[in-house]
Amino acid sequence: MRSNIYRKRLLTIFLLFAVFCAKAQSPFKGLENLFTTPRDYIIHYTKTPPVIDGDINDSTWNKAAWTDQFLDIEGDKKPRPTFHTQVKMLWGDSCIYIAAKLEEPNVWAYETRHDAVVYHDNDFEVFINPNNTIHQYYEFEVNALNTIFDLFLDRPYRDWGSAMINWNAEGLRTAVKVQGTVNNPADTDQGWTVEIAIPFKSISIGNNVNIPGDGDLWRINFSRVEWDTDVHNGRYVKQTTATGGLKPEHNWVWSAQGVIDMHFPERWGYLQFSKSSAGNNFFTMPYSELQKRYLWLIYYREHLYFKKYHSYALSLKQLKINSTAVINDKTNQLTLEATKHQFMGLIHDTQNSTGWTINQQSEIGNY
Repeated sequence: MRSNIYRKRLLTIFLLFAVFCAKAQSPFKGLENLFTTPRDYIIHYTKTPPVIDGDINDSTWNKAAWTDQFLDIEGDKKPRPTFHTQVKMLWGDSCIYIAAKLEEPNVWAYETRHDAVVYHDNDFEVFINPNNTIHQYYEFEVNALNTIFDLFLDRPYRDWGSAMINWNAEGLRTAVKVQGTVNNPADTDQGWTVEIAIPFKSISIGNNVNIPGDGDLWRINFSRVEWDTDVHNGRYVKQTTATGGLKPEHNWVWSAQGVIDMHFPERWGYLQFSKSSAGNNFFTMPYSELQKRYLWLIYYREHLYFKKYHSYALSLKQLKINSTAVINDKTNQLTLEATKHQFMGLIHDTQNSTGWTINQQSEIGNY
């Protein structure tokens, strides 16, 4: 009996030690929040476009699956959102279609100006990167009054990107339906629903329309901004802190960003297009996306290094990154070409030489 207990204790100690070693050897140690696996969604083709009227209870939308419930922008380390939010999507010959339902007992919105900062109200937001290159992406915001803020970004703000607020999505159609009333604190509402039709031509660069094909992969995420409010003189007013400033808003998202910033497109969810109207919803992470994780490791570590030393690291050793990585049982070689003011990280499969690059402005390329 004692020998059995002793063996069990040894086994427990060994397992704990193995787990500790595995964690200690993780190349992403210290940056785990930025390397959780993004959510995914298989978007199915529809021959019959939904009617964009805010009513999502129709035969077309009934064929699409709901996403998982939204969670806090930082992920599971934060409490679950107070109210439920879900999205479903379809695509057709000319548009991508989005439907959202937002549980909300107090529906309010005051902004009515196009391209004003809609997230100063409670709002629903869409972020789309059609080419999965992190650069050249689109943002759409809508409040319960169906006020729209649409913009184009050449690259993320962190990489000295700028927003083109005067850009408008040609042919964009949106509709909102409130299950209750708007701006009426005297009653309790159920929430509001949103329908959006985004033409492919409006989110295409150049003269060619980027119409997705079966199996194509985009990046997408959704955000819901929610403010804590009180009621004064029949009007919703944002709550303030003890020092008089506004309490920070809640940011609830479909796929966790791991950081309070939606402008990390590499953290958005995966949207895979399917030509079938229904069926297989199983998503397999592409090998290339697993390779890119190591490029993002170089990118994050380099920028942390720059913040501390005011210059980029000149070697992987300075970043404490190994020069090899095994991905799906395949050996990959990592290299770094850098000066004090710029860098390029590279990864390639040593068996077939497929490779990817990243630079200090988060630009992804292949070679």
